[in-house]
Amino acid sequence: MPTHLRSAWLKTLGELALILAGAALLGLLVHQVWPVVALVCLGMVAWHYWRLRKLLQRLSSRQRLAPAQGVGVWNELDRVLYRGQNEMRSRKRRLLAILRAYRAAAAALPDAVVVVERNSQRALWFNKAATALLGLKYPDDIDQSIVARLQPLPLAHWLAAGRNAEPLHDVASPIDETLRLNLRLISYSDDYWLLVARDVSKLLRLEQMRRDFVANVSHELRTPLTVVHGYLDMLDPQDMPEWAPMLVEMQKQSQRMTQLVEDLLTISRLEARDHLPDEDVPMASMLATLRREAEALSGGKHAIAVSDEAGIDLWGSNKELHSAFSNLVSNAVRYTPAGGSIGIRFAREGKGAVLSVHDTGYGIPAQHIPRLTERFYRVSTSRSRETGGTGLGLSIVKHVLNLHQARLTIDSEVGHGSTFSVHFGADRIHPRDTHTQLQTVSA
Repeated sequence: MPTHLRSAWLKTLGELALILAGAALLGLLVHQVWPVVALVCLGMVAWHYWRLRKLLQRLSSRQRLAPAQGVGVWNELDRVLYRGQNEMRSRKRRLLAILRAYRAAAAALPDAVVVVERNSQRALWFNKAATALLGLKYPDDIDQSIVARLQPLPLAHWLAAGRNAEPLHDVASPIDETLRLNLRLISYSDDYWLLVARDVSKLLRLEQMRRDFVANVSHELRTPLTVVHGYLDMLDPQDMPEWAPMLVEMQKQSQRMTQLVEDLLTISRLEARDHLPDEDVPMASMLATLRREAEALSGGKHAIAVSDEAGIDLWGSNKELHSAFSNLVSNAVRYTPAGGSIGIRFAREGKGAVLSVHDTGYGIPAQHIPRLTERFYRVSTSRSRETGGTGLGLSIVKHVLNLHQARLTIDSEVGHGSTFSVHFGADRIHPRDTHTQLQTVSA
């Protein structure tokens, strides 16, 4: 106990003892000791109740009353309560200032922010951007169902998913179809959600401009490259031995540039599509084709092994899946030194299937793996130039797999090779046609 509290407590006890001693002395003088002591005790109790009443008034009063002066338990209690009230008011002011700052920051955000009550799906608060992007109006839409107010956005099932709700990409604003929004649902407590809507109209326009630019430039480059490549083919290095090294290099770079343009056009074509035809993709013949391509590209420098353990076929675009698989196989051959091995395996995976391409090549450092499917991203520029790749193969693979609702995983260790695996869901597989399988085997 602090010293000032101990002294106040001792002073109060001393005062009570003196009062009781005085009452006993007065009782002896009037020969009525106990009645006098009892009256004095009742007076002391009444006085303490009166001080307790003042304390309750102070606690219930909204006014800032100065504490009583003097020394004693009640006066010290007044001062303690006064300090507590001051500290509470100070904390309250700080919290209110922080709350105002957070609300001002949320109100100033360019993204629409809506606080949604989880059970009733009512809008409890929203910022100014929610009015511009979602059409919510204050105070009419406060405590109203967010699903009803944001029609025709498909929010009912989305909100029902709660924490598992995936972001909604490229949806039209309920007040302006030209506004394209990305919606996210953030569950920050058990009772409340944050609905965040971001205007991505400008980004989508810029992305479309980029796609159009790449497609147009690639298309325009195709014709002059074809002419240059044709004239180079007409020049025979044997006719001009002194020019032979230059002609060979020019033909090599011309072919590389042509392949680059073709890959850019392929990506542009894939980006412009939102779905592909669901054709029967016979995997037995697909694997046989991949084997022939790997052996032709390898030229006998690698051991090629193909394993078909699934016994099923796929639904999808035969042409595009062949392009994706071929890119994986050609990469494995290019980045595996002579004497290494390439393994192509098609197997079941749960209710789906997986096609994996394993090599014993250089391997890929872990920090590069997340960016491998980016356009023109290279782990080693010098090595990529030596192998003649365009840097677009894995980007093409990513786009093809996205159109097939498939995913690509990459496992690699430097010096121990890499494994690229394509995972297909259950809706992309079907039993293999026995007649087709027999034809493939006999062929």
